[in-house]
Amino acid sequence: MARENAQAVPSGALWERDAELAAVSAAVDGLCEGHDTGGLLVFTGEAGIGKTAVLGEVERVAAGRCTVWTARGGETVTSVPFHVVRQLLQPALVSLGPVEAREYLGDWYEIAGPALGIAQPGGRQVDPQGVVDGLVAAVSRLVMLHWPLILVIDDAHWADQESLRWLAAFAERLDDLPVLLVVAHRDGEATGDSARHLETVGRAARPGTSLATLTAFTPDATAGLTRATLGEGADDPFCREVWAVTGGNPYETVELLAKVRAAGMEPVESTAGALRELNAKARGRGLVATLEGLGTDATKLAWSAAVLGTNITLRLAAELTGLGTEDAAHGARLLREARILTGGDDALEFVHPLIATAVYQSVPAAARTALHGQAAWAVTRSGRSAAEASRHLLEVHPDDDPEAAYRCLERALAEPPLPETHATVLYELGCAALLTSPNGTVAHLRAALAMDGLEPGTRTDAVCRLSQALVHLGHVSEAVQTIGREAARLEPGPDRMRLQAVHYMWEGIHTGEADALERSRVLREIAQPLTGRDNSERALLILRAFDAMTRGENAELVVELCDRALVNGRLAPGLGWTDTEWSFELLIMLGGSYLFADRLDRAEALFAEALRIYEISGWSGGHLAIAHAFVGYVHRRRGRLVEAEGYLRESLRLADRVGEELPMHWDAACMLIDTLLCRGHLGRAQEIADRYHFGPPYPSILILPDAQSVRGRLLLAQGRTKEAIDELESASHAAAETDRYNTVLAPWQHLLARAVAPRDPRRAAELAADARRQAERFGTDTAIGEALRCAAALETGQRATSLLARAVAYLESSPCAYEHAEARVAYGIAARDAGELTRGLTLARACGADTLAARARDVLREGRGWG
Repeated sequence: MARENAQAVPSGALWERDAELAAVSAAVDGLCEGHDTGGLLVFTGEAGIGKTAVLGEVERVAAGRCTVWTARGGETVTSVPFHVVRQLLQPALVSLGPVEAREYLGDWYEIAGPALGIAQPGGRQVDPQGVVDGLVAAVSRLVMLHWPLILVIDDAHWADQESLRWLAAFAERLDDLPVLLVVAHRDGEATGDSARHLETVGRAARPGTSLATLTAFTPDATAGLTRATLGEGADDPFCREVWAVTGGNPYETVELLAKVRAAGMEPVESTAGALRELNAKARGRGLVATLEGLGTDATKLAWSAAVLGTNITLRLAAELTGLGTEDAAHGARLLREARILTGGDDALEFVHPLIATAVYQSVPAAARTALHGQAAWAVTRSGRSAAEASRHLLEVHPDDDPEAAYRCLERALAEPPLPETHATVLYELGCAALLTSPNGTVAHLRAALAMDGLEPGTRTDAVCRLSQALVHLGHVSEAVQTIGREAARLEPGPDRMRLQAVHYMWEGIHTGEADALERSRVLREIAQPLTGRDNSERALLILRAFDAMTRGENAELVVELCDRALVNGRLAPGLGWTDTEWSFELLIMLGGSYLFADRLDRAEALFAEALRIYEISGWSGGHLAIAHAFVGYVHRRRGRLVEAEGYLRESLRLADRVGEELPMHWDAACMLIDTLLCRGHLGRAQEIADRYHFGPPYPSILILPDAQSVRGRLLLAQGRTKEAIDELESASHAAAETDRYNTVLAPWQHLLARAVAPRDPRRAAELAADARRQAERFGTDTAIGEALRCAAALETGQRATSLLARAVAYLESSPCAYEHAEARVAYGIAARDAGELTRGLTLARACGADTLAARARDVLREGRGWG
């Protein structure tokens, strides 16, 4: 409904915005008066619909009551990393000295400081997700210094990717902060990751209250605004034509009425026919014609402002055009009168982003390129960041400038760099994309390897990183082939040995390798004489240990090989969790080998170190997710099931932030389902299986523990015996093809024996006997104890009781408390021994195995009078 008093609103664009203005007032009042900790307002809509006017009302309502920081995305500055975050936090950053910044940001200073422009980048590699988390923590701390605080971000669809990632993460963590976050963006303008981040922000808001889509004016509102602007004499036909010409778009309506008033037109039906032509002057070619009519100086000044995009000053714009002080001031005055620019000399901006876009697009290509080149140097000389200057370098013509290639890698590809540096630039760009864009890494490194110019060691590194990116994309077979081809080119030496190690590493996690037995034989021969004198040898020893573990060779050999790969019991320099020469998958193999060989103490120390290092280094993406998963699974193997569930759920949460259906999801989901089955939480286990599509077809990467065994166990627990048998039979075929028979890693034989026993006791006995042979070959207390427990499940009477007693003896010496609890409960029931069953109940409770504990309790209650 149109407002009766035009003076009641600060802008014509706020007509028919009663619901939005009420939401603004309520949110600001709640924050400033302490009724609410803060919140989120999101306004969306098409260009010119009045989003900026609503944000202006936020500032007006909050004036004098709380602190307001503002920022705006810009169409020409989307490539400047953290541009919007820095702009938003500028008031706080300016007031903080180096000592204060370190004090308030604490451990996040070295991670978030470079992104905020208050600290120099360090030499270590930083996980992009860690930077996002650091920024969230940093902003949260700054909020506490300036509360109550309102953060306003306009034109978020043009924000840089780095700022949008922060915004999405920050919007999800607003509940406990005294801050109101207000965001405005156009519908459908953002694409790809930008759209995804804005969708995340939208999901954090409440539809209908804090999430609003602005719509065009109705004819009544347009008529009311027309009469408020031009006088009550504006007749109905004229008002209807204003609405028809503008479509009710607030920006176009306000601009058209301003032009009508400036032209002195009578707002009556007889002049309404001129409205369309007048409206055309406010957009597209009409706007450009208006600009050109202001003269050369004003046009060049507007061009310079459009190229600068944001943080426009008259001095800087004049420097780009070569105008003197008086001419620049005169041009700025003309542009303000024409409603193209607004603001004073110190800070200019376009009246509306639509105008900025039209002016930028009107600049002739050659002139635009030249202006960007001048802007790069002018911005640098003015003391602004190299990142802000670099986005201008992206737009200049290639000019055989290798220095620019090194300063801006992506721009360097178009430079083009000199032939002797081109491959190196591609290599550096591929390395830079490894943590954020495996597809980009693959493309750039393939191009680099197709050229001459890489030094031998660099070329080897490029091939290794290419293979790692392929594995992260699920293309394990291609990664193996890539490494194999490169290794065949080289003579014996360190580079070839490194490639051999990586080749065997990817084959070791590839479930579809063609000749596993031959691979194991060759790896055994290569590793046998190695002492671990360098990291290539240590890598091969780890690979040999992992292969021996998955095949179920003697566990003492596995542990001895792992120990030889360490230096004084620790990871060697250059072979750490954040080192880039060797991928972290190698260390996962090392920890996994200890884990399934009953050396849980060493596995726990190794994975705890990974978790600690990733956290203090700010690596909070996929690497941290994997660390949480394996720390959680160590807890699962130790029988600390409640702790295990917590770590594994956190792993999946972190993995979800990285992407969807990634290899890390399979590992963490598999481990969590296994843990929930141990706890007896069948429904929760199925929820995880459904959420992460846990089932065939399985990825081509080895999952720890064996995915088919875990799914078979889930199906058996649900009473879906036929499906479980099919799943476990498939696991048996896979084991036969790869010669992987570790009964702790993949207990499909135990499960299948119990599943087929009612109908095929002979097959069940054969499976149990074979599993027992494999377990005795591996030789751990856990493997043998579990094999005895499986055999007992197929027997009755005293034979079963005797086997369970032996299983308890082995599992009591095992570090795996849950398996011990299972055997102890089963033995107590079989022997009708209340003392043994009580011990089993105590163990089950300590493990968090709720269903097992309940069963023991029930049997004890029913078996009163036992000995």
